[in-house]
Amino acid sequence: MLGQTRRQLPRTDYTIPNRLILPGCLVSSLLLAYGAIAQTPGLKTGANTENPAAPFFIDLSGLDFKTSPPTRDPHNPKYPSATELPDGVLPATNAQGNFIIGPTHTPDPETVVQDVPKGQVNRFTMTSEDSVVYNPGLVRDGSLKLESTFPDDPSSLIVSTSHPGTWTRSISVYVPKQLAGTSRSPFMLVGDGGQSDATIFTVLDNLIEQKKLPPMIAITIQAGGQDAQGSERGLEYDTLSGAYAEFVEQEVLPLVERKTGVRLSHDPDARMTMGFSSSGAAAFSMAWFHPELYHRVLAYSPTMVNQQWPHSTALRGGAWEYHSPWAGPKNGPVLNAKGFGAPTPTEMSLGSPLIAKSAPKPMRFWFEVGDRDLWYPIISMDDGMHDWVLASESMAKALASKGYTYQFIFSRNAGHVDQPTFSETLGLALQWVWTGYHRHDIDDCECRVRPTAAGRGPD
Repeated sequence: MLGQTRRQLPRTDYTIPNRLILPGCLVSSLLLAYGAIAQTPGLKTGANTENPAAPFFIDLSGLDFKTSPPTRDPHNPKYPSATELPDGVLPATNAQGNFIIGPTHTPDPETVVQDVPKGQVNRFTMTSEDSVVYNPGLVRDGSLKLESTFPDDPSSLIVSTSHPGTWTRSISVYVPKQLAGTSRSPFMLVGDGGQSDATIFTVLDNLIEQKKLPPMIAITIQAGGQDAQGSERGLEYDTLSGAYAEFVEQEVLPLVERKTGVRLSHDPDARMTMGFSSSGAAAFSMAWFHPELYHRVLAYSPTMVNQQWPHSTALRGGAWEYHSPWAGPKNGPVLNAKGFGAPTPTEMSLGSPLIAKSAPKPMRFWFEVGDRDLWYPIISMDDGMHDWVLASESMAKALASKGYTYQFIFSRNAGHVDQPTFSETLGLALQWVWTGYHRHDIDDCECRVRPTAAGRGPD
């Protein structure tokens, strides 16, 4: 049973192993704690904004610099076509494709506490001493303002103040009143726990009572600490590998079951991941690298940009390479950095863009971006891979080309992880992601999912 045996999950060859990354530092997105200062700086002198054929090109078309970050035009001809809805109207819960909403964002009535049964919330604390995957953790000292990139490579950030350390995090477990019996339950897993728990739990109370969602458990996991480059949060969320999914599966979910008495589904179709900014990218990575564990994904302003550090040999642009090639030179040796060392040549072949070059995954993906979402928040990283809107638009294009089931929302009058948009759309997003869910036989037995490279199978 889950929680009694530590399972060894298959890893991918796309990134350098986690143990090699820990002494160094990872780039994480600027979210939440940095929201007040994550405004667009001016690009540094010499940034390539004119020659698309040259390395690290930054496309300025369709950007209005009267605001900071700049406002993007959703009808930019370089974006995939989208259906613009009347102000105040959302797409249907069964609609697929690209949609434009806003500029007015009225909170959904489901975000308001109503006279319905309330779920119980249990909380407990986890430390790095409870972990194998993330022990030690990562801590950064000092400010990032003076950090620079390697010469001639603005995609590779140098952070000299990051070092191994410890972390403590809170985990909250919501159990709805309507959950009956002792059978295994569907659940949703939320990154950056503690930021939006109250709204999420209220929406679940209301939609479960209306039978618009199945009774499900919600597990919100606080990030491991700090933010941006060299932090534990960046290590967990911005690394392109299955490590965070493995941490959750091997270390968090067993604790949830032991401490709360719930029994969690083994069926990937009964499991959803959710996140905001970098934890939104992590939610996608969990389902991408471990499709035998997760099929349903929800993300607000996902960080599908170049935030991973050090460079992966095969994925030098981090999450940007889910949808687009690395923006650097196409010729010359492939480089890889370990820890604080300078990049060195490697013979490993490239493996991106991942979505285009991989067989489709069994995934439903709902995601949103704001018209004033982040744009090059780190002045030294003018690498052509730090436009959050272009990244999401490119994700939509890549997913459509491979036949994925997805709904993408471009929100007018909205910033990064925009709270009014979140309050307006969360009910829609949850219903869309859980469309088509049916209980499977795997949750009616004591079978245990055995992750394999090809998928899953019951023991």
